[in-house]
Amino acid sequence: MTGLLVVTAVPAEADAVRAGLTDRSVTVTPIGVGPAIAGAATARLLALAEAAGRPYRAVISAGVAGGFTGRAEVGDTVLGTASIAADLGAESPDGFIPVDELGMPPALLGAGSSVPVDPGLLAALRAALPTATTGPVLTVSTVTGTTASTDQLRRRHPEAVAEAMEGYGVAVAAAQAGLPFAELRTISNPIGPRDRDAWRLREALAALTAAAPALR
Repeated sequence: MTGLLVVTAVPAEADAVRAGLTDRSVTVTPIGVGPAIAGAATARLLALAEAAGRPYRAVISAGVAGGFTGRAEVGDTVLGTASIAADLGAESPDGFIPVDELGMPPALLGAGSSVPVDPGLLAALRAALPTATTGPVLTVSTVTGTTASTDQLRRRHPEAVAEAMEGYGVAVAAAQAGLPFAELRTISNPIGPRDRDAWRLREALAALTAAAPALR
């Protein structure tokens, strides 16, 4: 079995992770933006490695994210306890219905709307990053950009600490392959009304480099 597979959305995130790594058994690969391409690309990487007789031992989704104010601030490092598909479900007059509650047979739901991270992997990362914030990380297909949608997410997921776009897709691919999964994020902006001037990508990428030595 080979080392760890770390997937990011974009090359800048992958470069930031590589800048903090010295362990050559860690493979870092940008796979694209959004849960669909993240899941498909991760599954392909895992299948190719297995077919070559060099399967990975674990998968981590890493990169920058938006943080819920009061839970994870700009520059913070976040370790997910679960990756939640926050917009996978149905709207109704009474509010959002998660896919798990739509009455479909379990076989059709796959991982459902939430995939917990591997407890052993999370414990190792927490030991290496003792100041990191922990909590569920939401995966969305559309980045939250209004006060109303932020408030809705807070009500539906009161424990969530951050929002990104790939974790759930990567988590499902890892689960299908029977591999441990974790999610590591650094916060570039507060979740809320869209304001690119408030984003601090450079600081978040620097924090990602600082956290990278934990990925061993």
